This record gives sequence, structure tokens and C-alpha cells, in this order.
Amino acid sequence: MAHILEALMLVSFGLSWPVNALNAWKARTAKGTSLAFLVLITFGYVAGIAAKFVGNNITWVLVVYVINLAMLVANILIYVRNSRLDAQREANG
Repeated sequence: MAHILEALMLVSFGLSWPVNALNAWKARTAKGTSLAFLVLITFGYVAGIAAKFVGNNITWVLVVYVINLAMLVANILIYVRNSRLDAQREANG
């Protein structure tokens, strides 16, 4: 039961990342997005994954952690893209 509850928590958090990525992609700007926030959350997921390995508690829930981590990496890449677009717009006046 604990694994199911952990997975539900991860899925609940994880559903926001694809929505955020899509909105950021469409917005084409990094304004209003915090890279520090994304990096901090990414660090949290990495720590959660590491805890699974250190505690020798590798279960199917690890897959949900990895999916969430992948979505966060996508959000960071979109942030980088949008930052470049912002810089181009500023350079072009």
C-alpha cells in the first residue's frame, strides 16, 4: 500500500510538469519561470531516486520518479530555449 500511495503522490505532482512544459513552449518566453525552482525540484527527484537505490527499495515506483525527472528536464530545456528567444528579441529591439 505504501508504494501505491507514493506513486499517487508522484503522479499528482507529475501531472503538472507536462502542462507547464506545454504552456512554456507556447508562451515562447522565460519570463515568469524560475530556473532555480525547476533545478531545486529536479534535485528533489534525484534525491528520491538515490534514496531508492541506497535503501535497496527499487520497485515499480522508481519508473514514476524517472518519468517525472524526464519531464523536469524537458521543462529546463524549454526554459533555456525560451531564454534564448528572449535574448534574441531584446537584441533585435
